[in-house]
Formats: sequence, C-alpha cells, structure tokens
Amino acid sequence: MKNEVMEERVQEDERKRMEIIHKTKRSSVDDRYNPVSGGGAHRMSQLRESFIREMTRLAITHKAINLSQGFPDFDPPREVIEAAHQALDAGGNQYTITWGVPALRQAIAAKMNKWYNLAFDPDEHITVTCGVTEAILATMMSNVNPGDEVIIIEPFHEGYLPAVIFAGGTPRFVPLDSPGYTLDLDKLRAAFNERTRIILINTPHNPTGHVFTRNELEGIAKLCIEFNVIAVTDEIYEHILYDDHRHLPIAAIPGMADRTVTISGFGKTFALTGWRLGYACALNPLSLGIRTVHDFTTICAPAPLQAACTAALNLPDAYYEQLRSDYAARRTVIMSILSKAGLVAEPPEGSYYVMADFSQWDFDGDDHSFARWLPAHLGVAVVPGSVFYGTKGMGKKTVRFAFAKKMETLIAAGERLCGEAG
Repeated sequence: MKNEVMEERVQEDERKRMEIIHKTKRSSVDDRYNPVSGGGAHRMSQLRESFIREMTRLAITHKAINLSQGFPDFDPPREVIEAAHQALDAGGNQYTITWGVPALRQAIAAKMNKWYNLAFDPDEHITVTCGVTEAILATMMSNVNPGDEVIIIEPFHEGYLPAVIFAGGTPRFVPLDSPGYTLDLDKLRAAFNERTRIILINTPHNPTGHVFTRNELEGIAKLCIEFNVIAVTDEIYEHILYDDHRHLPIAAIPGMADRTVTISGFGKTFALTGWRLGYACALNPLSLGIRTVHDFTTICAPAPLQAACTAALNLPDAYYEQLRSDYAARRTVIMSILSKAGLVAEPPEGSYYVMADFSQWDFDGDDHSFARWLPAHLGVAVVPGSVFYGTKGMGKKTVRFAFAKKMETLIAAGERLCGEAG
C-alpha cells in the first residue's frame, strides 16, 4: 500500500519544525535574540513536543481507538474514588507539606518494606511528586552538572531524554538486544566512564515489556559501585507482571541502597494516570536534593488526591492478584490480535505495552508514516517505534501498542486491524 501523501505530510511537519529550531539559534555575531519573533533556549533545539501525546490527538481527530498513549479506559477502584471525594469534602484543598502528606509517605514506606524489604524513613527519604515525570526531572536537576553523562537504556520512554537535557547532561544510549530485549553487560560497561553520573533504568520496561533479571541488575550495580554512579529507577509498572516474573528493585541489591533513587507512582497500578501522582524514595543526601527541586518546581502534589492514594495503598493483596490476572487476559487478546494482523511481536514480561514489527505489511514507509496511516485509514492509533530510541535508524519498522483497555476496546481494535489484514 503506497502512502506518498502521508509521507509528504511527515516531511512537511519536520520541515516546519526545523524552521522553528533554526529561528531559536542565536547568531554567532550577535548573541542577542528576539523571543517574540522566534527565540529561546539552545536546549530546545534538541527537543520537540511528545509524539505519544500527538498520537492521542490524532486518535481524537480520526475517532480512532487509542492504543497509543498508555492510559486505561476504565476507572480506578471505587474505594479510591470515594476517598478522593471524602478528602475534598473534608477541606483537604490547600497546600500540604511540600514532600507529601504524612499518611501517604508512611503508607509508601510501609509498602516498600512489605514488598521489597527496603527501609525508608517517611520523614526524610520519601517525596511525593506530580507523577514519575517530575520525580525523574527533580532527580536529574539535583544531581547532574554540565558535562556529566547519563546512561539511558534504549528503547526508553520519551520523557527521559528531556529531563537529562533540562539538567544540562549528556545522554549516552545503550540498546537492549533483540529478540527478548535483554541487556548486554559488556555493551553497558563500554558506556561507563569517569564522566558518568547517572544510569536511568526502567523495569518492568516501557515500551518492550522486559523485566530486568537479577543478573542484569547485579551487573548494573557492579558498574555503579565501580564508577561511583547513581542508579535512577522508574518502577511504575512494578505490579503489572506476567507468568513467573518478579520485580526486583535495584536498591535491594547489596551496595546500592545509598546510591539509588527508586521512583514509582499510582497512575498505572490503580488506573488513575490523570491524577499525576508519583514518588521518589532515596536516602540522604539524594533525598534532600530531590525535595529542594520539587519544592521550587511544583510546591506539592494535589492534596486531596494524596489522601485517596493513601487509601489505594491500603487495598488488600487480592487487588494486586486480580490486577495481574486481568492484565494477563488482556495480554492474551492483544497478542492474538497482532498475530492475526500479521504483526510480529514478543509477549511482554511486564507492563502493558507491546512493540510490534510491521515489516510483513505491504507498507511503503517508516514507522512515523505507518503510525499516522493507521488511525486515518483503519481507526487504530499506535506510537512510532523510533521515538523510543536516541540512536538514529533504530525502531523504524516497529510501533508500540498499549493494551490497558477494556476487553471490548481491544476486541474492537482487533476487528479493525484484522479486517485489513484479512
């Protein structure tokens, strides 16, 4: 299927973007610039708006089924919603303690101890943030200096690179190996040097679904200790696991407790991504730095929603068992759909995403063209695979599917995709 029109549109979008970037670059003769006519910080030349959110807007435009952005189309547990109502009615609508209401920080500390045997003082070591995104940004801003390098394992969530750039750091990319998206520790070692400040780890992994093994995490820990590097971990999908896979925080590896920032949140586990609530757990002095940046960035996370998330952490273990069962069923459905549609993919070990290869489709174009073509012609929105890579040329024949959806939503998407494939 030829797609010259869509390809031309992609090229035109990129041309306009480069024009804007060119306008923001200051003259070598005159370092002044006019912000009204088109100026800005040099760092902006390395960034663009989110592709993921762009795909959601495209889904809305074409009335497509949104399997792009990773948010559920079902509600949080009723107990959590009721707790939010109660907090609103009880007057919990003003500023709270900067790093989080005491009850929530205590609940997070209890959870980390119960699940992972990690000890954090809720008064010193836990900061409640406006989502995992802010927690990562605050960590980068409080630890990275210009010239410092940050290792990012690719593919990676597109929010990681801006956090490094905002902090003035230099990214170093290390790819996971296909098939299976496993980490080659020799390749990782080659990326470490005296300028390495942080390694950013995401497990369970978005977008591949890889759950980092103990061997991989111990290998990372060994390098962090050898080169005196901080590990920053995004563990937002910690409770969405399949088969016999188990989540192991790198902070639990011997020698890593005082050099790890463990970051997670509530949006994925409890289906409330729009509440934007996350947290960072770290010993001092790492915790103090994060709290300082957070204090002057957002002041505090939404107070009544913090009360509701306290209730979420008090849900019984049966909730997590049902969560895994429900997502396992969704995984089975999405993998069947992709297979029938002629898309090649490995079943994820955790999280709720699948990276799928569309090479078997008779499509003349790259991942960006394909991702724009799907919602316009088949009514299903996905994310281009290459946006998750920092290395040019990677991911050009893949797209990411998010399957945190009602079963009827997935079935409807399958009918659209498989109808075309058939």
